[in-house]
Amino acid sequence: MPMSDLTHLTLAEARDALKAGKVSATELTQAHVAAVESARALNAYVLETPERALEAAAQSDARLARGEGGALEGIPLGIKDLFCTEGVRTTACSRILGEFTPRYESTVTANLWRDGAVMLGKLNNDEFAMGSSNETSCFGPVVSPWRRQGAEGAAATQLVPGGSSGGSAAAVAAHLCLGATATDTGGSIRQPAAFTGTVGIKPTYGRCSRWGVVAFASSLDQAGPIARTVRDNAILLRSMAGHDPKDTTSADIAVPDFEAAVGRGVKGLKIGIPKEYRLEGTPAEIEALWARGAEWLRDAGAEIVEVSLPHTKYALPAYYIVAPAEASSNLARYDGVRYGHRLPAKDVIGLYEGSRAEGFGREVKRRVMIGTYVLSAGYYDAYYVRAQQIRTLIKRDFEQVYAAGVDAILTPATPSAAFGIGEKASADPVEMYLNDVFTVTVNMAGLPGISVPAGLDAQGLPLGLQLIGRAFDEETLFAAGQVIEDAAGRMTLPQAWWA
Repeated sequence: MPMSDLTHLTLAEARDALKAGKVSATELTQAHVAAVESARALNAYVLETPERALEAAAQSDARLARGEGGALEGIPLGIKDLFCTEGVRTTACSRILGEFTPRYESTVTANLWRDGAVMLGKLNNDEFAMGSSNETSCFGPVVSPWRRQGAEGAAATQLVPGGSSGGSAAAVAAHLCLGATATDTGGSIRQPAAFTGTVGIKPTYGRCSRWGVVAFASSLDQAGPIARTVRDNAILLRSMAGHDPKDTTSADIAVPDFEAAVGRGVKGLKIGIPKEYRLEGTPAEIEALWARGAEWLRDAGAEIVEVSLPHTKYALPAYYIVAPAEASSNLARYDGVRYGHRLPAKDVIGLYEGSRAEGFGREVKRRVMIGTYVLSAGYYDAYYVRAQQIRTLIKRDFEQVYAAGVDAILTPATPSAAFGIGEKASADPVEMYLNDVFTVTVNMAGLPGISVPAGLDAQGLPLGLQLIGRAFDEETLFAAGQVIEDAAGRMTLPQAWWA
């Protein structure tokens, strides 16, 4: 098989080719290393590890030759720079962490290496995962491999890939890896997946360990995969997931064979359409896509019903109280003393203030200030406690819908297609926060949600549909997601302009 064709395989196709001996792990890895090198204009990788990758691939080839190997043996992956990797720099894309090199491995990545995966490098993300466009990274913004079509000069506009897992989504869409790890606090897997024509699942809270993942908001963060197909996501999630005694929020529950659910279909399932997600000002093409997705599921045998999630309108403001509050607490540990960036000062207060002021970017400072305010004396009850009460009501809304027999909920993934770099970041930050309007409820309720490519907008840019499931029922999402993927067809980039 020509090397240029190897990067166009899906993860499942590559896995099967490796097992059949049609390609070696070394050949597969070499092809992806070359692709990464040729796509540096996208700024998807902040650290490339080709030597490590080729060494791991050689070990995979030896195991495969013996008829051994794990579920991901020889599969080249990209790792979001939020996951600690032993002996490999991990920065959360923030100056405050400098050249921090962990002496330990995150549980999620350890699970991937256990199953034979190969690491190509660390992927760009919004600083400490705070952003919806991957423009807040200290390494600079990630450029989407997609470009607008049709309008004169539109192709010259560089687009965001979404955030915070923009590096993961861009790398998968541009065929710079067969899959990537990502994290989702308020939509940071699903939104970039929707913007780049890839598939991303945010699992149930507790399905994947948070140990060794740099924290943003601990009660909301959840690791998950981004890949090019629903099947690839299912394969990756099975390796990433599992109980971890080092994480007290990790669920001690068996990990099913998610891939077995792909192709199962939706006949007999009841799919809910929440009326509260019909927001004023939603573009007509988003509404049309949503209706088309419901029709695809109906044609496949599902029953489509309208449901109500009455507290949806409070989700976004409540999220932007809870998340900054937890971020403020989590980021208090970065003081310039133990590790990371340190600004010399005359006294300890000057050391703290100077190191944090110079080490944190603008968006992180904004959220730390918001979080510190809502946790301060006199405001804690008025803001944080009330936001947590709203969170309970949001969770109850979903529970009541599922108790009534609904198996999954269908919504848009984002309120628009990807926008240009700089178009929103320098404007009112609230406008940027509105990108999460369809996704934050899932995190607030701790439920699983998947974004599947479903069509293109008028400018030829990807749009995604979101499916929200019951807690620990990712299998239904994979089954329904495959129906959408089959009906919509897989997304392919018009051209590799960066190369």
